[in-house]
Amino acid sequence: MALRKVKPTTSGQRAVSYVHYRQYLTRKEPERRLLETIKRSPGRDNHGRVSVRHKGGGAKKLYRKVDFKQQRLNEPATVLAIEYDPFRSAFLALVEYGNKDRAYVIAPDGLKVGETIVVSEKTDIKTGNRMQLKNIPSGLEIHNVELIPGRGGQLVRSAGTVAIMTGIEENGRYAQVRMPSGEVRRILAANFASIGRVSNLLHSAQTIGKAGRSRHMGIRPSVRGKAMYPAAHPHGGGEGLSPIGLKHQKTPWGKPARGVRTRRRKHTDQFIVQRRKP
Repeated sequence: MALRKVKPTTSGQRAVSYVHYRQYLTRKEPERRLLETIKRSPGRDNHGRVSVRHKGGGAKKLYRKVDFKQQRLNEPATVLAIEYDPFRSAFLALVEYGNKDRAYVIAPDGLKVGETIVVSEKTDIKTGNRMQLKNIPSGLEIHNVELIPGRGGQLVRSAGTVAIMTGIEENGRYAQVRMPSGEVRRILAANFASIGRVSNLLHSAQTIGKAGRSRHMGIRPSVRGKAMYPAAHPHGGGEGLSPIGLKHQKTPWGKPARGVRTRRRKHTDQFIVQRRKP
């Protein structure tokens, strides 16, 4: 894959860049049995009120049912296709088991059509295979890490991300894993994780470049607080290009923004070995 820049035939395309992955993805329609229609309520809560601003619109899309649990142990699965998923930044791999059942899984970088992957408590160290943390060597790259037994992978699932297996504690109950943020966390050694780095490494290097592309992604425009009048935002008011006039940034509701610690789950502090860098 490579990052390509659009030829600027119009001023709106002058800064656009995108990941050219046509040769990497399989040219096929998505698996119909694994598609699902999701009712859209962008940015709204269960009362219909806006809870997250700047969301709405966007291209129509169908949800792919991804198998994050992968609980079919010791059953080899053949990779039939590598596909795009409009709901996530990573690519998906369509796999087929011996009884012709098919499923979508998160595709690691380097996985190719025709290869075989397997899920087992202990198996070969191969990209795409999935096994328990206690059987993964230290220093190995992993993704789709299970946090709670039986719930399936919840950590390290977005494009290009990777966690590093750092070792097993002396009691053998917990494994220590370095997260993409730099945080080192204790996770039950019996939990499962997949080998390799998540696909689509260049996703974060793309430049959206124009407003229309953001609208296709379901992102609505956002107005700077300093461009508003004083009653609308704490940063508002002043003449010309004036600064915000505050020591720290604030949200429209007057609460501190950017760089403020928001972690509330104090009961899980016992599982953090090393904090991420601020």
